[in-house]
Amino acid sequence: MRCLIVLIALYTGAAAGVQPEADLILQGGELKTPTGWAQAVAIQRGVMLAVGDEAAVQPYKGAATRTIDLHGAAVLPGLHDMHVHPLLAGQTQLQCTFRQGSALQAVLDAIKECVAKRAKGEWIVGGQWDSASLGGTPDRQSLDAVAPDNPVALTDISLHGLWVNSKALQLAGIGAQTANPAGGVIERRATGEPTGVLREAAGGLVRNVIPPYTPEQNAKALAWSLQQMLSFGITSFTDALADDSSLLAYAALSDQGVLKQRVRACLAWSRSLLGGAEHAPFDYIGLRNLYARERFKPDCIKILLDGVPTDGHTAAMLEPYVDVKDPSDARARGILMVPANVLNRTVTELDAKGFVVKMHAAGDAAVHAGLDAIAAARKANGFSGQLHEVAHNSFVAMSDIRRARGIMATFEMSPYIWYPNPIIPDIVKAVGAERMKRWTPVKDAIDAGALVVPGSDWSVVPSVNPWIAIETLVTRQQPGGGSETLGESERISLDQAIDLFTVNSARATGDRTRLGTIERGMLADLVVLDRNPFKIPIAQVHETSVTMTLINGEIVYQRASGSPGSVH
Repeated sequence: MRCLIVLIALYTGAAAGVQPEADLILQGGELKTPTGWAQAVAIQRGVMLAVGDEAAVQPYKGAATRTIDLHGAAVLPGLHDMHVHPLLAGQTQLQCTFRQGSALQAVLDAIKECVAKRAKGEWIVGGQWDSASLGGTPDRQSLDAVAPDNPVALTDISLHGLWVNSKALQLAGIGAQTANPAGGVIERRATGEPTGVLREAAGGLVRNVIPPYTPEQNAKALAWSLQQMLSFGITSFTDALADDSSLLAYAALSDQGVLKQRVRACLAWSRSLLGGAEHAPFDYIGLRNLYARERFKPDCIKILLDGVPTDGHTAAMLEPYVDVKDPSDARARGILMVPANVLNRTVTELDAKGFVVKMHAAGDAAVHAGLDAIAAARKANGFSGQLHEVAHNSFVAMSDIRRARGIMATFEMSPYIWYPNPIIPDIVKAVGAERMKRWTPVKDAIDAGALVVPGSDWSVVPSVNPWIAIETLVTRQQPGGGSETLGESERISLDQAIDLFTVNSARATGDRTRLGTIERGMLADLVVLDRNPFKIPIAQVHETSVTMTLINGEIVYQRASGSPGSVH
């Protein structure tokens, strides 16, 4: 025991009377802590030594300490985004893109312009479209008219639908006799000929024949996305669907010192969207160990349980879609892509092997199936420590919300889809106005004591800006406010919204003892803001700008102008 006491004393510096010296001190600001607002923080080797007023950090100031005067700027813990697709987002810089909500002619004009810049036969890949803005479900013939000699593949606003032209269908070998792949639908005319719209796994038939990007292009695309997220204060995130190209890019950027954020990556359980075969559990373990780095852990598995609740009717619903003419239609309640016995067994096995499972579930029937699988894993394995997630949760039965806490299930909600935007009219038409009253039931889940975290789903949405999400969680209106409110009863407070992005997400990633709050002993993942979101009208929160982002006490992003002032 005496030896232990001596070791502890030496470690803390108390035996030698040595006071730790801070590498960095931020002072003169407004730091949000669990107990109120502080003015300063002292940081050594990435750890917060002291948080309080300027007198509290003064003992840690030494000759080599760098001091930054914040001039009153607000400081919050680093933000987490629990569902992003950064490689896809970066790749859009290489693609033919058009504004979400574009009308048909605007889309065709954009494609025509891209074709003029490409060689004959070169692929035109891009997006994102939605049926409501186009005036109806699109057809290949309109694309044929502007791109007769170039294959075209355009993702929809949800990334669960693909609109292609005849050339793309030809190269993929899709015709009237082509059967629907498992978990996918080839939309057809009465003659059986494909219309050019491919739902869910059917899109993989075309994606398989699109030439892949080079490793160099992927690394550049991912690096662009990482910088975008740092500029918004995102210090940790989950890549919700990482394929082999993503893993290689993360490993390369990590080894080069470019990757600063703390990243969890989810490997695809079913590779139908990516065109490959399923990985066996041993392969997952091998991939996890092969690509893991200090700040990168591919220890999550993504399972797609359904699609999206739009005109394609691919989200699995407990009650039929309201726009279904024939209730006996096989798709009247959507598509549940994984049989219950397979799902329960898979989640149980992955849980036992130390993987977190993230399940895409937009419809309430899919959410129910996902929670059943988590319950099965808990019954078989006890609580393993893995906090499995049901993602999106556009519709959730109250009975399922109430049972989530008891089985330690996490609801990962999608903040950029819960205010009025171009995809909403398609959803309202498909499910009806009554079900939209509890659209994305964040408040219900919080009130029930469930763990709730946010996931932007970027680049399904046009921006990864978390301040848009934080505002609209409170207002349920468009950024800046508006007359239309979506799911008004699910509004939450600003404190709760910020908790989702900080302390809740840190808990979900297993980092709650290191991250999520500003207090002594925690790691210095911090964001410095140009305004205090608690001191401005809520409709202005989306305008918040990050002037500095720190990870482990390292300044990894600093805005070129308007940053906090003097450095001493």
